Amino acid sequence: MELYLDTAKIEEIEEGVELGVISGVTTNPSLLAKANPSAPIEHLKKICSIVKGPVSAEVVSTNFKDMISEGLKIAKIAENIVVKIPITEDGLKATKVLSRENIAVNMTLIFSESQAILASLVGAAYISPFIGRLDDISYDGMNLVKSISEILNITNSKSKIIAASVRHPLHVVQAAKAGAHIATVPFKTIKQLAQNPLTDIGLEKFLKDSKGISIVN
Repeated sequence: MELYLDTAKIEEIEEGVELGVISGVTTNPSLLAKANPSAPIEHLKKICSIVKGPVSAEVVSTNFKDMISEGLKIAKIAENIVVKIPITEDGLKATKVLSRENIAVNMTLIFSESQAILASLVGAAYISPFIGRLDDISYDGMNLVKSISEILNITNSKSKIIAASVRHPLHVVQAAKAGAHIATVPFKTIKQLAQNPLTDIGLEKFLKDSKGISIVN
């Protein structure tokens, strides 16, 4: 499973890439607003230059014709850009058109198997179930990932699952077990994945025991 960063902050993306574990980035209007770029298009170009993998940028239009127009403009930002479109009737129409133009679409705000099936049928390259938001309302978001994974395997779909709305490291582990191709996570969670108190204790002991020992002259 690949890891994407769910952020639009340049400093977080640069550090994430430096760690060597980030394969892509997902953004949305809310994340872009938090980054507060003076020129959003140039900001997205910068992200695409830092990350060699897919970078999702979301349309803000709700009418399918406007979605298509906006999606075509977004697609021109960089070769690795992915157009992010919400799962609505207009979104499905727009995704069908854009996918026929070989433009990669990340269909977002997926909360059911039926929505995932429709996203796959219109050619979405990526399907993003929001596991954390389902957990928030007492539904098991990870069961949805498992179910979508089974459906895509049975139907030989080329769509990839992006486990989105990840809240903590356990979500990442569960998403990998559930069959997600990708988990998109906040920068804080990426750092948490590397942390373990036993690692800290072990390192402290190693350093204590190694005093006076020099391996490298």
